[in-house]
Amino acid sequence: MTSSTTPGGLARFNTLEERAALAALHEVCASEAWAHRLVARRPYATADELFAANDAAVAGLTDADLAQAMAGHPPIGRPKPGDPTSSREQRGMAGAPDALKAEMLELNLEYQERFGHVFLICATGLTGEQLRDAVKERIGNTPGREREIVRTELGRINRIRLAPLVEQDASA
Repeated sequence: MTSSTTPGGLARFNTLEERAALAALHEVCASEAWAHRLVARRPYATADELFAANDAAVAGLTDADLAQAMAGHPPIGRPKPGDPTSSREQRGMAGAPDALKAEMLELNLEYQERFGHVFLICATGLTGEQLRDAVKERIGNTPGREREIVRTELGRINRIRLAPLVEQDASA
C-alpha cells in the first residue's frame, strides 16, 4: 500500500529513520525488544497491522523484556512528574479521596513485594475505586497467572499509546 492511502501519521512512522522510530516507540513502551520487533516489521499499511504487530511483540516478550517494559510504568496513584501520558492514564486516581490514595499506596507496596514489579493495569477510564479493587483481586494470583495478566494489560496500554502516533498528521 502506498503512503497516499496510508493514514498520515502511520506513513510518517513508516518512513522514520530507525533511531527516530525506536525513540518514538520508547515513549510507548520501555521494552527495547518490543520496539525493535515493531520497527523490523515496517512498513504498516494500516493501524490494525501495527496493532497486530504490537500484540505479537508483547506475546513474544521474555520475562526480562517484560520486566524492562514494566520498569517504564509508574505505580498507580503516582504518575511520573511532568509526564502527561501517565497523568492522563491515571486520571481516575487524581481526584480520589486521600484515604483511597493512601490505601492504594499500601496495596501497591504489597503487590510489589509479592510480585517484584509495579502493579500494571490499563488504567485509562477506570476510577480510583476500580483500580483499588483490581489490585486487591490480583494480589492473590500466582506469579505465573499475574505475569500473563500483566502481558495482556501491557498490550492494551501499548495500543492506546500507539494510536496518537499513527493518527498524527504527516506534518506533525
